[in-house]
Amino acid sequence: MKTILSTAILSLSMIFGTSAMTDPIKKEVKVKESKITWIGKKVTGQHNGTIELKEGTLIMDGDQLTGGSFVIDMTTIQVTDLKAGKGKEKLEGHLNSDDFFGVDNYATATYTIDSAVKNGDTYTVDGSLTIKGKSLPHQIKLTKMGNTLTTNVEIDRTKYGIVYKSGSIFDGLKDAAINDDFELAIRMKI
Repeated sequence: MKTILSTAILSLSMIFGTSAMTDPIKKEVKVKESKITWIGKKVTGQHNGTIELKEGTLIMDGDQLTGGSFVIDMTTIQVTDLKAGKGKEKLEGHLNSDDFFGVDNYATATYTIDSAVKNGDTYTVDGSLTIKGKSLPHQIKLTKMGNTLTTNVEIDRTKYGIVYKSGSIFDGLKDAAINDDFELAIRMKI
């Protein structure tokens, strides 16, 4: 009798325990409240600006990040360190050109989360970054504070075929060389 009762209690706890577990929740990123800034460096200085997030989702299972994706609208590249008529439009046009991001053919860049490991408020995220149609693995550290997620990312543009004035690709550029890595500071609201 004790065995039957123990089995029944165990079975009921498994049934109710399973039904009490939460299903993963899809959270939409509030793109209008999110911000992406960029920095591109060269031997003689740097330029910086903004770019807009087009859409984003996170898949959360409790407090564990299990998946998601982000789409960046490459057509929104803005230069913020130069003034209109003082090189701003020229640099924005060049960044939009095939020398850099080729936005006529590649209007978006994406990051897809494959897995994430939580450590306190920070997730080590493994995913796939796609720029100019080329997808490569890319790991980021994503910090979650309340409804805000932040990360700082360095991206080697040459891995995505963006080699214009790359000192590691072309010899003799000297002061005309542009760093291979560019930086993104991303803040997203969910």
